Amino acid sequence: MDILPNIKIIGLALYLEKQKILVIADTHIGYEEALNKQGILIPRLQYNEVIKQLELVFKEVKPKVIVLLGDIKHEFGTISSQEWNDTMKLLDFLILKSGKVVLIKGNHDTILGPLARRKGLEVKERFAVDGVLFCHGHKLVDEKSEAYKKSKTIIIGHEHPAISLRDDVRTEKFKCFLLGKYKRKNLVVMPSFSFVTEGTDVLQEKLLSPFISNIHDFEAFVVGDKIYKFGKIKELGEKH
Repeated sequence: MDILPNIKIIGLALYLEKQKILVIADTHIGYEEALNKQGILIPRLQYNEVIKQLELVFKEVKPKVIVLLGDIKHEFGTISSQEWNDTMKLLDFLILKSGKVVLIKGNHDTILGPLARRKGLEVKERFAVDGVLFCHGHKLVDEKSEAYKKSKTIIIGHEHPAISLRDDVRTEKFKCFLLGKYKRKNLVVMPSFSFVTEGTDVLQEKLLSPFISNIHDFEAFVVGDKIYKFGKIKELGEKH
C-alpha cells in the first residue's frame, strides 16, 4: 500500500520505489538481554525474527540502498555481547542485500560508532534524497539546513506507534504507520522493526517525538495480515 506517492509500505518497512531505498526503524537489537538483566526472562529470538521478516521484504523488493532509521541497538551507554554479535550479523546481512547501508543515529545509538567502523559505514544525524529527509525523530532538525529546506517529506522512527483495537471484550495491540504534517511538510512515523513489544499506543500513551504536536490529525495505517488504512486518530479515538 502507498502511504504517499512513490513511498510504499511493505510489512514494517517503507520502500521508495523510484530511488530503490528501503527504510526500517528501531530494531533495538539486544533488547532481550537488557530485559534479562532486569530479571525479565524471555527467549532471545529478536535477531532471528528480524531476519525472517526482512527476508519476506526482500522477496518483494531489491533495494539499492537500505536506511536504518536509528535505535539499531538497544543499550544506551554500553554494548552487550548480544548487541555486538547480532548487530554485526545484521549489518553483514543488509550489506549483502543492497551494497549500501545508511546508519541514522538514534538516541539509543550512543556507542554505535565502533560497530559501524568495523563495517566501513558512517553514522549520520540525517540523510536526504530527492526531497525526502530521514532522521530518527528524537530531536528536531535544523530548519536552516539545506536538507530541511529542500524536503517535502520527513520520515522518522523513535515513536514506535501502535494502536489497541477492541473487539467485544478482547483488546489487541497492532503496530502502525502514521501520516500527518510537520509544519507544511509530510511527516511519516514508522513503527519499530522489533518483535519484543508492539510499541506505544498512540490513543492512550504519552508521545515522545517533538515532531508530533497534534496526533489526532494523523492518519493510521495498521499492520496486520495486510495493511489497513484506518483513517484519522481522532476518529479512532471516538470509537475506542
